[in-house]
Parts: sequence; structure tokens; C-alpha cells
Amino acid sequence: MTDPTEVVFLGANNVGREVYDWLCDRESVAVRAMLTEADQLSLVADLEPEVVVAVGFQHIVPPEILAVPEKGCLNLHPGLLPETRGFNPNVWSIVEGHPAGATLHYMDDGVDTGDVIARERVEKRFDDTGRDLYERLERACFEVFTEAWPDVESGTVETEPQDDDRATTHRKREFTDLCELDADAEYTVKELLDRLRALTFPPFDNARIEVDGETYFVDVDVRHEDDADEDAEFGSLSSY
Repeated sequence: MTDPTEVVFLGANNVGREVYDWLCDRESVAVRAMLTEADQLSLVADLEPEVVVAVGFQHIVPPEILAVPEKGCLNLHPGLLPETRGFNPNVWSIVEGHPAGATLHYMDDGVDTGDVIARERVEKRFDDTGRDLYERLERACFEVFTEAWPDVESGTVETEPQDDDRATTHRKREFTDLCELDADAEYTVKELLDRLRALTFPPFDNARIEVDGETYFVDVDVRHEDDADEDAEFGSLSSY
């Protein structure tokens, strides 16, 4: 029997925990540690794993750590790279109309810029909220990772470089700015609905607006006509 592939795991979000548990359940894998903070990264050099896997890790991994694992450092990103690099790809897929998807890629010294191992496009709908799309992206992330992992273990991965001409990158500060609604700003109806849909992520209060010195939080609910209650006697235009 061959020795198990030694892994150090970075991150701790929902899909990260699912991927972590999946790796721990595999006899061919030995997960040596789960790290969630930047000051823990020196353990990678101490443990010298064959692979580092990052899912939802919120810190930059320095080049000296990226160079440690023989089979590379992998990042599972809830966006279709090279579009939607950086924070909150679900939000920017809605606000800016970028395609949505999940991508497994090698980490390099940029932000979500490394060669792509596997990716899967995810459908978007106009009645999606940011949470709806995020949950769909989580499912796709898990599928992309589990399907690609055997090639990572065997060292038979085929990669594709990213096309920087198609890339967009967003920082956390851009998301917080997006949450601040200007009562005097002008939007098309669709632009405003897209922004509010993207920021609707219960139980979080994201979109906020100040009117007459008071702050209000805003969510939006968009329903397709097929989901409407056709038998309802009241509440439709025809009832007036």
C-alpha cells in the first residue's frame, strides 16, 4: 500500500469544512492540520506536506510557504476564474453580470491568479439573491474539488493559464462600499434590483440607506411568475 498523501488544510467556511471532512475520510489522505490564521502558516514549513488545500482562507499565503508542498498549493474559489477574482464573487457576478462558477486552481503570489485545474459554470437567475447564488456555488465547489482530487493525488493534473484580459478583481472594501446606498443616486430599475439582490443574504443586514437621519436596512424578494400563487384571489393586478 502506498503512503497517504499528506495535506495541510487552510480555511474554515461551510464548504471548507465539508471538503476537510471529505479529505479526512479518505484512506489515501493524511490531513496533518487545519489552519485558520495567518500566524499559523509557519506550521506548513514545519510539517512539509505534499499538498496544501485552501478553502475560504482569508489571508495571503507568502511565497516561501507556497514553495513548500511538492504537489503545490490549491485554492478552491467560489467564482469562475479569471472573472470575479477576490472577495464576494457571488455578489459581483450579479452586480456586474460576470459568469458565476467554481474554480480549483494553484496558488501563486497573486490573488486568485494561478493556473486553473478545474472549473464549473453555475446558472444565474434574475430571482437569485446573493445567498441563493452563494449556496449554489458551494455545491459546485464541492463537486469540482472531489472530481479533480484523484488527479492531484496521482500527479496527473492538466492545468490552464488564466486569461488576464478577462479578469476582474474585487477587494473587501469594495463590498462594504456597495452596501452603502445613496438616497440621491440615480439607477436604472434593473441596476438597483441587481444591487439589492446581490446584497440580500439573510440573516446579514448588508444594504443600508440613511433617510431623514435614520438608517434602514434593505432586502429584496424577486419571484418568477411561475412561482406566483395563481389561485390567490387577492394580491395580483387582476384583483384590483
